[in-house]
Amino acid sequence: MGKIVFYEDKHFQGRSHECSNDCTDLHTYFSRCNSIRVESGCFMIYERPNYMGHQYFMKRGEYSDYQRWMGFSSWIRSCRLIPTYRGPYRLRTYEKADYGGHMMEFTDDCPCVSDRFHHRHVYSCNVMNGYWIFYEYPNYRGRQYFLKPGEYRRYRDWCATCAIVGSFRRVTDY
Repeated sequence: MGKIVFYEDKHFQGRSHECSNDCTDLHTYFSRCNSIRVESGCFMIYERPNYMGHQYFMKRGEYSDYQRWMGFSSWIRSCRLIPTYRGPYRLRTYEKADYGGHMMEFTDDCPCVSDRFHHRHVYSCNVMNGYWIFYEYPNYRGRQYFLKPGEYRRYRDWCATCAIVGSFRRVTDY
């Protein structure tokens, strides 16, 4: 079970809304979000309704303003609870769409894709086990993309605007 609290103002002030599960549209609960407290679990939060727009991975902790979660603005419109997972992790990445080209399999975090893959482009992937976060830049920086188990034939399937992946990690903090 997870619990996240959104606040309209910085430093946990103003109107707030508590959430313990997925929510496709948070707009009815608050007009802006300037601070967040994650009391338990892990969440992905999104700048647009229906899990669209920039996404941010939120683990247990306090985020006193939107810059603390590397946000671009105070717009948060949907959130998704990441289910607890305790099994093995397995991910296959491919250098071309539709699982073409060179494939690499991973069972652990990768702080720099270009060091392991000799380029930063991941055009398709298959998440066989666990939940993963792709990052635009090495060392877990830049835009973030949540991937649950399933097939991603093209980078657009995980809502990316391009195929560049700088790093990725497993969601293990619950």
